[in-house]
Amino acid sequence: MSRQEHLVQITLSLPPEMPADRKAKLVADELERGLQLRAEGTILRIWRLPGRPANVGIWVTSSTAELHEKITSLPLYPWMRLEVTPLAPHPVEEIAA
Repeated sequence: MSRQEHLVQITLSLPPEMPADRKAKLVADELERGLQLRAEGTILRIWRLPGRPANVGIWVTSSTAELHEKITSLPLYPWMRLEVTPLAPHPVEEIAA
């Protein structure tokens, strides 16, 4: 089965009127789901983007449909703006491997 890598940038925009306890629960659930995706190898690497509620990561799936399924499984998905860029091997990587 072929594995596809994607650069996924997520920017979060929670409504300011969201109650603090609901926000705390969603953030905790998001962390738990993110750790699951990391443990199963879907999220290969992830970085925060300082100064804003955003992150960027390398996600690995067998298809774009699977990528969609994994992203939409995140509890904070309804409040995310996403940019997904498919990645292809670079000759330097292939030679170095």
